[in-house]
Amino acid sequence: MTVQIFVGLSIVCALIYAVTAWSFRIKQAEEFEQHTEVIKHLLAEVGVAQDWEGLRHKLDDFFISHADISVVLRQTGNTIYASEPSRSSARWIWKPVSLENPRESGDPIQLQLGVDAQGDFKLLGRLAWTLLGAAVVGTLLVSLTGSLLVGRGLRPLKKLAQQTAATGPEHPGRRIDPAGYAVEIVPWVSQFNALLERVEQAYQQLESFNADVAHELRTPLANLIGTAEVELARPRTAVELKEALISNLEEAQRLSAIVTDMLFLSKADRGAVARRLDLVRLADEVRSVAEFHEAALEAAQLKVRISGDAMARIDVPLVRRAISNLLDNAIHFAAPNSAIAVNIQEEAGGVWVKVANRGETIPAEALPHLFERFFRVERARTGSTENHGLGLAIVAAIARMHGGETQASSRSGATEIGFSLLPVKD
Repeated sequence: MTVQIFVGLSIVCALIYAVTAWSFRIKQAEEFEQHTEVIKHLLAEVGVAQDWEGLRHKLDDFFISHADISVVLRQTGNTIYASEPSRSSARWIWKPVSLENPRESGDPIQLQLGVDAQGDFKLLGRLAWTLLGAAVVGTLLVSLTGSLLVGRGLRPLKKLAQQTAATGPEHPGRRIDPAGYAVEIVPWVSQFNALLERVEQAYQQLESFNADVAHELRTPLANLIGTAEVELARPRTAVELKEALISNLEEAQRLSAIVTDMLFLSKADRGAVARRLDLVRLADEVRSVAEFHEAALEAAQLKVRISGDAMARIDVPLVRRAISNLLDNAIHFAAPNSAIAVNIQEEAGGVWVKVANRGETIPAEALPHLFERFFRVERARTGSTENHGLGLAIVAAIARMHGGETQASSRSGATEIGFSLLPVKD
């Protein structure tokens, strides 16, 4: 910064010096012109007689009052007149001029006109030193005042940095107060506070998620260990060992299902998108999934009613899995002897597949969390402990992979949960 200021001021000072020197050269050229005209006039007064002695007297009289001028007149190598410089310290600038001889047949007269520029050079020297001093002093002053102003201007940023460093997971809920900051910084503070809010929510979700994963894995692992310990406590028959193995296999399958679902959700969170897209009728896919759940529907004394239809370009296995999760969720929580309604409808933003059932109403505060991992509404719906709480999270992931979204509503005993898919482009 200091170097830039010095370079800038030096350039300005150099321009000032150059303009001043140019002005002196113009002044000297004017002096040469004026004195040349005077000498021409004196030569004209001499006339054809060429009274060189009289010319010398006139030139001596002229140079008595012009000590800063020196003249040498020559004709064919002979010196007609040469003034004696009266200044020993003079610094002469000479200019040769060819003058016409008053006689038409005479040889031209050569004039060597000198101007003493010692005063100009001294003035330029003093100006150069003055400008150099001004550049140095100006650089120091600007640098000092600039550093003071910058330091004063950076105080709010230093304060902001201190407040930013004081935030984090160890200080939940702490935010930066935008009051007292410049209007240019306030939007940044607001955005940073919003970022802190999102980070804290993600951190809380991660902590909750870790606890939920540990809880979900602990139960089947405890069952596996407990069954093995009981069976190994005393001799068992082949039938008893087979039953123990079957029980452990069920728990292992539950563990495998949790791990598989977690891997799928992790892949979806990394931005995976549906790739194997086929153009199908959604109503046909819903019927195929409903046939798969036919036994569970009969056991729960439920029926499935499908309304509407639409064409969609989807990854068929993924969408079938999402529909299956919604039907499985509805079967678990629907009132016996009721009907599960699957509604397919096209809207401006995409194609929606919504599954509705009659049952206990889900509290409004729980609806935004239905698609979170391991979330359960134990108090609102019975039988929620039979699943590991990843079904609706997988539905949301599949919807995102198809560029869609999810929604849920529950009121007056009617619950509707659905997801959307991108419409077919022509």
